[in-house]
Amino acid sequence: MKKSQKKQQSGLRPFISLILSTDIPKLALTIGLTASILTTLAGLVVPMLTKNLIDGFSKATLSTMLIVVIVAAFIIQAVINGLSIYLLTAVGQKIVAKLRENMWLKLIQLPISYFDKTPSGQTVSRVVNDTSIVKDLISDHFPQFITGIISIIGAVVILLVMDWKMTLIMLLAVPVTLGVMLPLGRQMAKISRGLQDQTAEFTGDIQQTLGEMRLMKSSNAEGYEANKGISGIQKLLRFGLKEARIYALISPIMYLAMMGVIVIIISYGGVRVANGSLSTGTLVAFLLYLFQIIMPITTFAMFFTQLQKAKGATERIIGILELPLEEGQNGIEMNIAGKAVHVENVSFAYSPDESVLEDISFDAQPGEMVAFAGPSGGGKTTMFGLLERFYEPTAGRILIGDTPIQQLSMQAWRGQIGYVSQESAMMAGTIRANLCYGLPDADSILDEQLWEVAKMAYADEFIASFPQGLDTEVGERGVKLSGGQRQRIAIARAFLRDPKILMMDEATASLDSQSEGVVQQALSRLMQGRTTFVIAHRLATIVDADKIIFIENGRITGSGTHQQLIETHALYRKFAQQQLK
Repeated sequence: MKKSQKKQQSGLRPFISLILSTDIPKLALTIGLTASILTTLAGLVVPMLTKNLIDGFSKATLSTMLIVVIVAAFIIQAVINGLSIYLLTAVGQKIVAKLRENMWLKLIQLPISYFDKTPSGQTVSRVVNDTSIVKDLISDHFPQFITGIISIIGAVVILLVMDWKMTLIMLLAVPVTLGVMLPLGRQMAKISRGLQDQTAEFTGDIQQTLGEMRLMKSSNAEGYEANKGISGIQKLLRFGLKEARIYALISPIMYLAMMGVIVIIISYGGVRVANGSLSTGTLVAFLLYLFQIIMPITTFAMFFTQLQKAKGATERIIGILELPLEEGQNGIEMNIAGKAVHVENVSFAYSPDESVLEDISFDAQPGEMVAFAGPSGGGKTTMFGLLERFYEPTAGRILIGDTPIQQLSMQAWRGQIGYVSQESAMMAGTIRANLCYGLPDADSILDEQLWEVAKMAYADEFIASFPQGLDTEVGERGVKLSGGQRQRIAIARAFLRDPKILMMDEATASLDSQSEGVVQQALSRLMQGRTTFVIAHRLATIVDADKIIFIENGRITGSGTHQQLIETHALYRKFAQQQLK
């Protein structure tokens, strides 16, 4: 028993610490709880007033003042109860808002590796569903538990004073009820935790499918996704039915216990009223107090169930809040213009048994174009991830000039890098919002500046052709634009940032020949005077590179100009013969 209690207390401590970390609105909570307690106390007075009204009921002795007092007590109780409900609900809403704020600020500062391993739908479920469980406990169940305790204690004390024999008979039902309810509560907690996990998994699956709707449609995967979704829904249904079975046991048991006690009290009390040892008003008061004892007990099982759910949600929330932030939140601010990039003996592995890069070394002088070529899966994209600081090397280091890039603040480093990928990622919103995305002074950027960079990226003509111009909605992930249009907006976005280092993951690989020509012109203009790193899927785009680094199986097997590699590197020469005809 002691071990169980100790385990429960240790489980509650993280929950309490989490709630206290949200800067609870103490005044609103205090007033809300006080109002709730006053409502409970007012409710304890009503049976006594009813007793006096019944015992003194006659036309001659009917007290108008007593009736006024009873009516006033009901009205005051209702008003105070309304105030209490609002304030406690507001406290719960503010706590959940703060929790979500803390989680969101944490999530956007977590390293890419977290999102590589964690489905986004599960993370969304933690931010939305788990915090709502905590809110429900604080706003609804906790106040009910506190007022229920007060109501029970107050009613029992009053009943003991009124008639201790009747009270003892009534209290015999309490241990019987608790003996049945507590095991059901524990079973409900187990079911609820399983439901939380299944809800998170289902949310993740649904979000993934909706996010890749075009892939699903083009693959004729409607049947597969339909079965997968129905399977998830059926699992949720099974948990819901398990909950329903518990509720189906709880309600009849509580009803049976309540009716049994009422029948016993009425029977025993009726006999005493008949022989004159108990007044009718006292019997009625007993029944009213009985309801004030039994009704809170029915909510206790739900409170402990919700508490178990909140503890499970707390574990998951704390699990996110305690994750280490992406390194480099603080660091030096440095202008990297005119500085060379040095990669020294860099190795990287996603896990101890999954080595991706081994002993990579190269230099990129200011203004040079350095291209990465090689078979798919060789580590080119991972090298980009290290340069972008999405990941940190497991060995070796990367320097800008004489300074390791880890010493720069992440904001300072990434703020001086322009990245243009194959996917040309876009956010839902307007063209204007996508051009300015992430810039601290976005609101102060003039339309003239936006049109200027659009012109430099050969994007001005098609933007001007839209009725809304810069305020044209691009749709989710830019689906309302063509691939070439998205790429040119991405290039214009890079122009607007005036990056010192440019990184391009073969930005023209997925374009048609007409779009490719326009985009290639824009890229050539963007690359002028900037240190540029390029991932090459087609060698035709890098034949003029200052340096080509050939990566195979995570290692550099060749480095030099196009002509040098043609002469010295057999696999590169084979690639060139296949592609450059």
